[in-house]
Amino acid sequence: MRRIELRSGLRRRQTGTSGIGPWRPHRVTAYGVATPAAVSVTRMSRRSFEITPDLMLRAYRAGLFPMAETRRGERLYWLDPEQRGVLPLDRFHLPRRLRRTVFAADYAVAADRDFPATIRGCAAAVPGREDTWINGEIERLFIALHEAGAAHSIECRQDGRLVGGLYGVALGGVFFGESMFSRARDASKVALVHLVARLRLGGFRLLDTQFVTPHLAQFGAQEIQRDHYKALLGAALEASALWLPAPDPALLEAEIRALASA
Repeated sequence: MRRIELRSGLRRRQTGTSGIGPWRPHRVTAYGVATPAAVSVTRMSRRSFEITPDLMLRAYRAGLFPMAETRRGERLYWLDPEQRGVLPLDRFHLPRRLRRTVFAADYAVAADRDFPATIRGCAAAVPGREDTWINGEIERLFIALHEAGAAHSIECRQDGRLVGGLYGVALGGVFFGESMFSRARDASKVALVHLVARLRLGGFRLLDTQFVTPHLAQFGAQEIQRDHYKALLGAALEASALWLPAPDPALLEAEIRALASA
């Protein structure tokens, strides 16, 4: 079993064309950061830990999240940014143009139907972004979390083919967004809208996006200080929430229409 190092005191830096700009078809990003190059390290702990799914969940509860340096990298790091990205569920903004796409039903949207394929889609190299922070160990750990009922995916299909989606971890009343991908126009955005609707129906309190990008800012994502984030996290973890992989279609549509009218 590999071991994992802790990186803390991270702050975001400007990265120019780092791959965290506006969303384009075939682009794959983390929720807020495409690679660990999008953060700078101010200090590093030399402590290391055996990686297990249980450790992953304990780290999330403490406000940390893991990333690899490259797709083929063997070393993982815990990240603890000074500025944390969150997407307030009660102030989610659904852009007008995207409303038409969501209600046009161009995509068949489902949850947890093929989690391994979704994380592979997020990890796949694409033109303009040949590397990723999701390595084989990240895949293995998140698939184990999914099998344990802690990690979930939202998937968009077109003519039966997976063309976009996202995945993350649900604990208490918190959903920790990890990564998303799109191989068709707005597929990842549609997945995000369906995620938010499900979280609201299930009573979730906090959607953690890790960082904020222009892609996420259009939906209302914002940065907050680490101490503020940890306070929100602690309260939301104590909340009772339910992940809804297959909510009542009428309730789901009503919730999405409520997002559109907000």
